[in-house]
Amino acid sequence: MINVGVIGLGMMGNTHLDVYGARDDVNVAAVADIDRDRLSGKAKAGGNIEGQAQGGADLSAARRYDEGMRLIADPDVDVVDICLWTHLHAAFARAAIEAGKHVLVEKPLAPQGAEAFALARLAERSDKVVMPAMCMRFWPGWDWLKAAIDEQRYGKVRAAHFRRVTSHPGGEFYLNGDQCGGAILDLHVHDTDFIQWCFGPPARVLSRGYDKLTNRIDHVVTSYHYKSDHAPAIVTAEGGWAYQEGFGFEMQFTVNFDDATAVFDLAGDPVLRLIRAGETEPVKLAEGMGYQHEIDYFLGCVVGGKKPQRVTVRDAAVSVAIVEAEARSVREGGPVKPELA
Repeated sequence: MINVGVIGLGMMGNTHLDVYGARDDVNVAAVADIDRDRLSGKAKAGGNIEGQAQGGADLSAARRYDEGMRLIADPDVDVVDICLWTHLHAAFARAAIEAGKHVLVEKPLAPQGAEAFALARLAERSDKVVMPAMCMRFWPGWDWLKAAIDEQRYGKVRAAHFRRVTSHPGGEFYLNGDQCGGAILDLHVHDTDFIQWCFGPPARVLSRGYDKLTNRIDHVVTSYHYKSDHAPAIVTAEGGWAYQEGFGFEMQFTVNFDDATAVFDLAGDPVLRLIRAGETEPVKLAEGMGYQHEIDYFLGCVVGGKKPQRVTVRDAAVSVAIVEAEARSVREGGPVKPELA
């Protein structure tokens, strides 16, 4: 039995608890939140995607802490799952690593690249499993795309476009750019990370964007520039939460190979379709969302005593550094080279 402690009972913490609650080899030994209503179960956070934060975990026997560091110090907790506000991720992950725990830490890894790379170095020295929760690397349809690219199943990728846009989620955290990092770091980082997973870190980024609801960038469009002949000629991503209330949530990609075009639309039917030789065919996807598959993978590493390969803490640090370069590009109005140290 794996004893898990979850710090932060917001939307993502409850989504992770749903996954743990569906497994018979996991015991949710402890939860922590400074919000008394959330800690008691009186208040629950909802999600922005259907299926998130359903309240599927039995917490009746879980110890409840009003401070996350107290949970980390609990000797009965084997795994610490950190779902706190962004500016707290690195400090709590560092404490959990130093306490000898296995660690799953939500994205983004840290607000700044330097802090993220420092955490990556610490994780690499640990003999425990430390993994960032970059869920798009595990999302049904997106994992299919990665495999299709690696296998050159439909030839070379010529162009790849990613889009993740919505209205503002509201709430104290998401209105404070110093804490959430704006949409560019909180939301758009998903696509930045997926792009670097598929094609590697870009040589330069060229971004345009604006702030609207926070003091950070709330809507961004980035072109990722590569020097390699093997990389696509065109790679772009749009991300933002500056659309009007009621717009909904859109998560999409369109990838043009030599011999086919793949189109993903979370709201589509089918969600993923492949167009080739004048015909359109649906692509069958695995059940569930990326959160389930990433946690299954993480726990498999814990049980097997293996370091994660599909996503590492250093990968997550690189993604933060690329987003930093995108933000600089918006401010400076020109291409910027990411600082990948």
